[in-house]
Amino acid sequence: MFSKILIANRGEIALRVIRACKELGIRTVAVYSEADVNSLHVRFADEAICIGASSSANSYLNIPGIISAAEITDVEALHPGYGFLAENPHFAEVCESCQIKFIGPKSDSMKLLGNKMATKEAMKKVGIPTVPGSDTAVKTKEDALAIAKIIKYPVIIKATAGGGGKGMRVAHNDVRLASAFYMAQSEAEAAFGIPDVYIEKYIERPRHIEFQILADAHDHIIHLGERDCTIQRRHQKLVEESPSPLLNSKLRKKIGELAVKGAKHIKYVNAGTMEFLVDQEFNFFFMEMNARIQVEHPVTEMVTGIDLIKEQIRIAAGDKLGYNQDDITFKGHAIECRINAEDPENNFMPSPGKIETYHAPGGRGVRVDSHVYAGYEIPPHYDSMIAKLITHGRTRNEAIYTMQRALDEYVVSPVKTTLTFHRRVMSDDAFLRGEIDTGYAERITQEAEI
Repeated sequence: MFSKILIANRGEIALRVIRACKELGIRTVAVYSEADVNSLHVRFADEAICIGASSSANSYLNIPGIISAAEITDVEALHPGYGFLAENPHFAEVCESCQIKFIGPKSDSMKLLGNKMATKEAMKKVGIPTVPGSDTAVKTKEDALAIAKIIKYPVIIKATAGGGGKGMRVAHNDVRLASAFYMAQSEAEAAFGIPDVYIEKYIERPRHIEFQILADAHDHIIHLGERDCTIQRRHQKLVEESPSPLLNSKLRKKIGELAVKGAKHIKYVNAGTMEFLVDQEFNFFFMEMNARIQVEHPVTEMVTGIDLIKEQIRIAAGDKLGYNQDDITFKGHAIECRINAEDPENNFMPSPGKIETYHAPGGRGVRVDSHVYAGYEIPPHYDSMIAKLITHGRTRNEAIYTMQRALDEYVVSPVKTTLTFHRRVMSDDAFLRGEIDTGYAERITQEAEI
């Protein structure tokens, strides 16, 4: 096992990794920007090093600065968290060349998964259903129109690299496709440095279901069930739950087995997530695989009792998984609400500033993963998420009722947050019935404005 690990991230995920390391008896090193000097991950790490100015480019994306911090503090391994450099194969390669263990998949796996077209082809080879669409990157508007004619509208244009909804546009006709094609290319190049896009059939009103994978370096792979991540806004997840209220045991078993088969085919190692769309007729289609820990990993931890961060560290250290697929059991239901410093009444505009009053909920079945406190200044330079509120119950209804209570107890002021949005969701009849799709968040927001 490692004796010291550097966390190349910030906020709640950095604090989450520090906690797991402390429970494993591992010393930690935090890196931070000038804006994060008062962050909790800096306070609770064993050591902390400033790696640059407030902007991400000068700090959390500064590979030389991070590697220098790792070498100065003589760490054996590095945990990238999520976002920033977590899925950057070059960063993983640099770590490997510097004899620093990257706690995640190998760089060659990250390169493959960073190319969605190549990943899609790899999954096809093992019989995993994929969304109909182009087999290679689409270079011209004319080719895009020809493909749309074959697969029929609506279609969706996606960047071959990256994620998070960037470089993604939906088109319902030729006129819209022509303009959306160039917009997607431009956005993809700005976000990822690669303008390539591909086209798929747009699945209307789907559910977004993802399966958590754990794979060790000894050819042993299992899944830890699914998370329903359907409630999204602009392709950004807002609410997640496990298990999905949509899947029955037969479909869960089928998709889970295919997810493991796909991960094994590409020789994946460490934690990863296989993402699927499920349509109104319960047909499912592979979308992509994320080569990192997910923001929403706590809901899986709550229903399985397995600490995913600790498993990541053990796998990177060369340990074998301590259980087989048959050992994995699921207990109850868990829900996560992402609490963002945004104003739901003003088109979810970011709301940075100083938190003067902060009270986190507690009690049975409640977990809060957060890095903020009364007096904390939310910087404008990074993602607006300030906390993850997770509840667990014996049933979905119990988890929802606990979430309603926890949301009522949560106090963050004077900055605006998405607490009001989540309170609306948790009392909405459609959500309570489990009748949602990826357009649900927009609809409930529009209804509130009427």
